[in-house]
This record gives sequence, C-alpha cells and structure tokens, in this order.
Amino acid sequence: MLKWALIFFVVSLVAGALGFTNVSSATAGVAKILFGIALIIFLVFLVLALLAGEVIF
Repeated sequence: MLKWALIFFVVSLVAGALGFTNVSSATAGVAKILFGIALIIFLVFLVLALLAGEVIF
C-alpha cells in the first residue's frame, strides 16, 4: 500500500513539474488517501500486537 502511495506521489511531482496541475492534484489526493489507509492499518496491527503480547506481572 505504501508502495502505491509513493508511486502516486512521484507521479504527482512529475505532473506538477510539467504543468499538469489537474493530474498533479488528483494523484496527490490518491496518495494521501492511500497513505492514510496504510497508517490506520499500521496502528490497528500495532494495538493488536501490544494486546497479544501483554504480560501480567
């Protein structure tokens, strides 16, 4: 998922440098959404891992 976010980010940078502002803003939006989804999935798995490894002292 992060791989696709990075690809869309690079496409956005290239499109912005070439003057394609509509394409640049669209791909930047997709990259933000994919990064947000990846961040949420990471946080869910982090919480699950911390709960599964809980040790009672």
